[in-house]
Amino acid sequence: MTTAAAAMVLALTALSPMSPSALARAPQKTHASGERTVVVYRVPTHDRRDAQKLISAGYDLIERRQGDDLFVMGDPSTASGLRRLGFSPTAVETMHKPLAHQPRAARAGGGVDDTYDGGYHTVDAHYAHLDQVAAQHPDMAKVVTYGKSWLKQDGRGGRDLKAICITKMKQGDCQLNPQAPKPRFFLMSQIHARELTTGEVSWRWIDTLTNDYGKDPDITALMDSTEMWVVPITNPDGVDIVAQGGDNPILQRKNADDSKGGSCGLNGQVGVDLNRNAGTHWGGEGTSTEPCSEIYLGPAADSEPENTALEGLFRQLYPAVRTGTGDSDPAPDTAKGLMISLHSDASMVLLPWEADHTIHTGNDAALRALAGRLGSLTGYQSGQAGEILYDASGGTDDWTYDKLGLASLTIEIGDSDGRNCSGFTPAFSCQDSYFWPKMKPALLYAAKQAAAPYRTSAKNH
Repeated sequence: MTTAAAAMVLALTALSPMSPSALARAPQKTHASGERTVVVYRVPTHDRRDAQKLISAGYDLIERRQGDDLFVMGDPSTASGLRRLGFSPTAVETMHKPLAHQPRAARAGGGVDDTYDGGYHTVDAHYAHLDQVAAQHPDMAKVVTYGKSWLKQDGRGGRDLKAICITKMKQGDCQLNPQAPKPRFFLMSQIHARELTTGEVSWRWIDTLTNDYGKDPDITALMDSTEMWVVPITNPDGVDIVAQGGDNPILQRKNADDSKGGSCGLNGQVGVDLNRNAGTHWGGEGTSTEPCSEIYLGPAADSEPENTALEGLFRQLYPAVRTGTGDSDPAPDTAKGLMISLHSDASMVLLPWEADHTIHTGNDAALRALAGRLGSLTGYQSGQAGEILYDASGGTDDWTYDKLGLASLTIEIGDSDGRNCSGFTPAFSCQDSYFWPKMKPALLYAAKQAAAPYRTSAKNH
């Protein structure tokens, strides 16, 4: 933490008798059913620094913005704390959510039909789905185990980390070799466990590629020319916690690492935010050193096995072509490959650097054009995170661009059309009726750019 950031935290603590993080460890009133009241507040802001002010004070600033208004998730006591900081919050949603359980061994044996909350797929279902697709389409799909989750590495149950490679197989395809004959498009989801829509989009992407080959000419051409890699569940321990709530999912964001902050209390949350833990610009804006915070960055950069394993997979799939180490050093425009990390629910397409909107990458024009095109296809805003949402350091897309020169974006899937499909756990019917029809053309467009993303994106914008 910088000296300025530390001073801000001290000042904010002085304004409030008890910070949200301290409140999380204090005894809290709950319903007899073991639930807690969760409130989403709309918070008007008047200064770009207000986002960091909220983050530094320990508030759960969720991935949503409307004009100058940000959104904070808390409990009924959060409003008074926000007012003491000088904000004027308005409650826009109230939920009764189950308390987060202590991490536990994953329930085994679920098949592809193992669901919760109206149809959302468990980790068991996602992994069974990967195996099923590979068995049904051996000429198109291969499952790869690339690591272990935090709980599994700690010997407490947990999960393997799994990816699937999808293409019309030719010799040399789907090998862990950065010099692949085909360009690669990489899609990942549910690094934030509670963002349920993202995993469902990946599920539908996998099925569309394999089921429509030979039927849809665009899919057929894409499968013949490109490898599609998908990690549908990047944070399986976290998703297991979410699913423990059944039809009332637990809003677990982070992984299950309870080695720090194991006594976060009823309104806190153990774990590390994997999208603040990556070893690029680690410890910068939009992070917290408080273990009970939703944006806890972890004890060190790349401390979490989910991240180190994922980064190892990226290095096996993509060559490091950005030879410079400066923030403005570009990747060559001949670079191949494209990565998209799916989040929810801001209705935005974000490009590096997400850590600091005041600096631009050496490939800013091409990435901005690509993000703009995807924004046009989805009806979403596009730009650097700090330009349209808030700065957030230690994220996956910054890491893949920084270390490899890989064209990388984040799509924040959201309800930009007022279809009653907003939030982290929208009605499951929104997946087929709204989100997939919106996301399918965007993913098809993005995958087609993997052959030359820095050359074709500007031309096609």
